[in-house]
Amino acid sequence: MRKVVLEVAKFGIVGGCGVLVDFAVFNALLHGLRRPAMLATVVAGRVAMGANYLGFRFCTYRDRDAPGARRIALFFVLSVIGVLMESGLFHVGHHGPGLHGPLEANAVKALSIVLASAFRFLVHRPWVFRDEDL
Repeated sequence: MRKVVLEVAKFGIVGGCGVLVDFAVFNALLHGLRRPAMLATVVAGRVAMGANYLGFRFCTYRDRDAPGARRIALFFVLSVIGVLMESGLFHVGHHGPGLHGPLEANAVKALSIVLASAFRFLVHRPWVFRDEDL
């Protein structure tokens, strides 16, 4: 149980850093460069995905064997699914009720990240960063 709690904590720290990257890129694109909201959230999600891979590989799961090309590809496929989930949730929240202001857009973005992160934790741990090889 202790090992799982430590793993969840590390996952949370790395994920938290990824969230910071995600929000920084999202806000820079949406509010700084005035790009469309959906473009901003997709680009931010992809940049955060790359940052998260590095954090998971070298921090959270550094005690495990380096993933081969198959597991790296699987990480990115599963992460793209997570980005699509996050973007879809963002689209519904941003365009459905019309939450377009800076505070509202960031609140919708935060909720979409939380929901997609639960999916990512559930799939990355057993399929990408396994204890033993496939």
